Amino acid sequence: MSHILVVEDEAIIRNAVRRLLQRHNHEVTDVDSIDAAREQDLSSFDMIITDLRLPGGVGTDLIELAGSTPVLIMTSYASLRSAVDAMKLGAVDYIAKPFDHDEMVQCVERILAKAGKAEPLTDDLSDVPPVTPSETGIIGSCEPMQLLFRKIAKVAPTDATVLIQGESGTGKELVARALHNQSRRANKPHISVNCAAIPETLIESELFGHEKGAFTGATAQRQGLIEAADGGTLFLDEIGELPLEAQARLLRVLQEGEIRRVGSVHSQQVDVRLVAATHRNLKELAASGDFREDLFYRLNVMELRLPPLRDRGEDVIDIAGAMLKRACERMNQSPMTFSEDTLNAIREYHWPGNVRELENAVERAVILAESSVIDPDLLGIEVSPDRYISDSMRNNLIDNNPYQPIGEEEQEQGDLSLDDYFVHFVLENEASMTETELAKKLGISRKSLWERRQRLGIPRKKGGR
Repeated sequence: MSHILVVEDEAIIRNAVRRLLQRHNHEVTDVDSIDAAREQDLSSFDMIITDLRLPGGVGTDLIELAGSTPVLIMTSYASLRSAVDAMKLGAVDYIAKPFDHDEMVQCVERILAKAGKAEPLTDDLSDVPPVTPSETGIIGSCEPMQLLFRKIAKVAPTDATVLIQGESGTGKELVARALHNQSRRANKPHISVNCAAIPETLIESELFGHEKGAFTGATAQRQGLIEAADGGTLFLDEIGELPLEAQARLLRVLQEGEIRRVGSVHSQQVDVRLVAATHRNLKELAASGDFREDLFYRLNVMELRLPPLRDRGEDVIDIAGAMLKRACERMNQSPMTFSEDTLNAIREYHWPGNVRELENAVERAVILAESSVIDPDLLGIEVSPDRYISDSMRNNLIDNNPYQPIGEEEQEQGDLSLDDYFVHFVLENEASMTETELAKKLGISRKSLWERRQRLGIPRKKGGR
């Protein structure tokens, strides 16, 4: 039997809530003010239900005092602003007065069930053991990724809603899959939905389903993706693209655990763990009115942030190696390796498209390779030629640079431009090297070499190799 504290200054409402909860086998203690609530041992209760406006203070004052005990806010001032403020401060939910008795009971049971299934989430990860890539399917040994793995291990066994943030191509869907695989729902459905890929006119039908005749073309009843994920995990990728109307319906799924098909008058309960992902700043979208603020705070129970590939150090080499092996196997090619220059190019490149761009570059190289060693130009990326000029050559160029711009004598020799390096290197070596060899030494493709020759006014000499 759960023990619930009710804090309400209006005696009629307080007594009604107490009797309602007692009829559903809950033990209830009720008080009429903040001061009276403070006199209670709040940690001894399984849940606290409090009015927002009370003598001596506001109900949200109890949230910090309650510690891990969930707090449900009741308010007759049912404005979005007050509800969102309560959620920001840590309330698990809010309910507007006057409320339906069934709505109150369902809300209480849902909160108690969640509180009983999982330990409170904290930022303390000291008790979480190190995670290996094989447990998540994600390669990463750098510190930001190890921290991410520990957070996944901490939150996966719970039913907490998770918001995954990171640039496009960083692997957010892999994180969602890891959360599902390490959860108690692992043997249940895992449904992935890209919100940006579904037309706005169809998104509600796709997510919530529809009844026959609900709209033109609805020739049969159809189950929605949320219903299909019942008992499992629903992953909503690019949730920032979800239309506002669909956001309102999704909010009800999170609040009440129920859906209503388009065209239906009946609701049905669903048990779905929601994981959302976006590369956009939802907080800014909420502030501008392009995303529901109350939905943002519902989603942002636990945030996981994926670092971009450029911030992951030597992880990029490990990932490229795994992708190379997988690409060779998929294309029935003999095993291949990267040359040292190629490895340097992979380290040096910024990878604006992150892991997805790296995978495309590796596949392209495997297709074009004519030997078992992959050279930098096969990747199809632009890397600064400065990377492939030795320190001695660079010092020599600085000391003997014939291309120093006129009128810029005051420019420090250490500010020698990359174009100067390029011009000097090409003029010095084009008589003894082929275009392919020049491009390879500079770490660029032959096409890039030709384009830079044209731009810098040093076209290839006739009769050259």
